Amino acid sequence: MQLLLSGVTNKREDIKLKRRVVVTGLGAITPLGNDINTFWDNISNGVSGIGLLTRLTDEFPAKVAAEVKDFQPEKYIDPKETKKMDRFTQYAIAASKLAMEDANLNINDENAHRVGVWIGSGIGGMETYEQQYKVYQEKGYRRVSPFFVPMLIPDMASGQVSIMLGAKGMNSCTVTACASGTNSIGDAFKVIQRGDADVMITGGAEAPITTMAVAGFSAARALSFNPDPETACRPFDKNRDGFIMGEGSGILVIEELEHALNRGAKIYAELVGYGATGDAHHITTPAPEGEGGARAMKMALDDANLSPEEISYINAHGTSTPYNDMFETMAIKSVFGDHAYKLAVSSTKSMTGHLLGAAGGVEAVISVLAIENQLVPPTINYSEADEACDLDYVPNKARELQVEAVLSNSLGFGGHNASIIFKKFSK
Repeated sequence: MQLLLSGVTNKREDIKLKRRVVVTGLGAITPLGNDINTFWDNISNGVSGIGLLTRLTDEFPAKVAAEVKDFQPEKYIDPKETKKMDRFTQYAIAASKLAMEDANLNINDENAHRVGVWIGSGIGGMETYEQQYKVYQEKGYRRVSPFFVPMLIPDMASGQVSIMLGAKGMNSCTVTACASGTNSIGDAFKVIQRGDADVMITGGAEAPITTMAVAGFSAARALSFNPDPETACRPFDKNRDGFIMGEGSGILVIEELEHALNRGAKIYAELVGYGATGDAHHITTPAPEGEGGARAMKMALDDANLSPEEISYINAHGTSTPYNDMFETMAIKSVFGDHAYKLAVSSTKSMTGHLLGAAGGVEAVISVLAIENQLVPPTINYSEADEACDLDYVPNKARELQVEAVLSNSLGFGGHNASIIFKKFSK
């Protein structure tokens, strides 16, 4: 044990050799818009993307959802190819192409092997599974699509993005429930930092507004049964009663600093820290007092070589469920001490809904834009304080703030905790 701990210590002290990683491109397909400008304009103005559940005809106790609107996959993908892809993969490709366009980065024979893809998804092609199982029941196995398995598996978002863009570097997918997007970004960050790639296309994608997904989360009583879209999602509010299902994709292009500078790329922010832990406690309930999440935040701070006082804003996991919001608040206070009460903490899920495996990707985009615009987005629908949630949740209205560093949290079923830190870039 002493030898193992010694090895870890020596590796941690080697911080000077870590390659710096910056964000050079952003892309998003969300319930609040299918381009970055529209998305940020809605986020910064406290607009809700939550409405009545329209896609499903079955009668569920959950009546509202955050659906992607006006998405046209043929704008990004050959119509023949879309038939071979689940909706979550289409979202990932669209967001990735938007991020690459934003980064003004072309992949060619010279750099393809140094550009990788790491996109997470919590449940992958649930819609495809439901549709093809119905085909099997009604018509037999011979009528099941030969593309069923490639459409279903969660790694296909990452795989198809690689194929569509020609990225031949490391290609992977992290599946850690609601932490999938943040874990994927953190894992991709480490790929560049250790020198295995110069560029990574990373984030999360999810399309969980399906019959069985809504049925399952309803049966687990994880969703809000409040039928009013204006009040159903209320993170940290005393009357919160569950999360709202969302969908979409959030993608970042992250890049080794010198590589970005050499090609004259716009730099949004620097990605400086990553922490990931396990609760080892329960399949759905967070560990008492959020101790696993607290360790992830502390690990990210240590990785970034930042003190708690250097964090300006926390984009919280903030699901609007009773336990998550209370335990995440406790975790923040345990890590940040007195500074916890000076921090801005908000849950943008109040506007986007909970995108499960894509949540961390979309919230990373928001975190970067908060630095870019020096503006902290609000927690909307906040009306009654909860004595167990007593931090500054930026209620209902965005706030201009000097944002130097942002920590973004994602906490998933199975006890998965992930935190990443973005910092204002300076040479």
